[in-house]
Amino acid sequence: MQVTVSRRNTEVPEKLRTMAEEKIGRLSRFLDGLDHAEVHFWEHKNPRIADKEVCEVTIEGRGHHVRCKVQAADGYQAVDKAYDKLEQQLLKLKTKLNNRRQGAPKAHKGVGALGAAVTAAELTEATAPVVAEEAEEVADEGPRIVKSKRFAMFPMSAEEAADRMDLLGHGFFFFTNVETSRAAVVYRRDDGDVGLIDEAD
Repeated sequence: MQVTVSRRNTEVPEKLRTMAEEKIGRLSRFLDGLDHAEVHFWEHKNPRIADKEVCEVTIEGRGHHVRCKVQAADGYQAVDKAYDKLEQQLLKLKTKLNNRRQGAPKAHKGVGALGAAVTAAELTEATAPVVAEEAEEVADEGPRIVKSKRFAMFPMSAEEAADRMDLLGHGFFFFTNVETSRAAVVYRRDDGDVGLIDEAD
């Protein structure tokens, strides 16, 4: 797996770069097809924050997109924490994929009948990569839109969309429902379950 290491506004120390490349690169053994990882460091400027070193890692390949963000006292500890967190996510993903290969997938908790149960072969392998990201200037009246993202959507079941939401660590995930061919959103409810908003006819 190719690992790219960067840091905001400055160079990454060679020792930290080597550690990040070697440790994050080892995560490829958990799942076939993971071919690229991006490791990005930056630092909180607030002196009252003890764990000021932030490490964001994104791993992609063969339709999978796994991401984590951790904080620690220094970059070396941050890489260790990111590795542990990503290891858990990849093991979880591998278990789900193996279960699907052995039979029809079960309904995702909280999605139920709203999410269509389809076989793994019917699911689109592609992720929804961000293809453009830009800041927007708006009028000073009321809340401001400070960032926008454009991304390609691919058909998938509500269950897979919920899985990808978990892997990305987001509170919602926007996708095209494979059963209806319409836009839909899964989101994390306050009770821990998952809700589904589907476009009406």
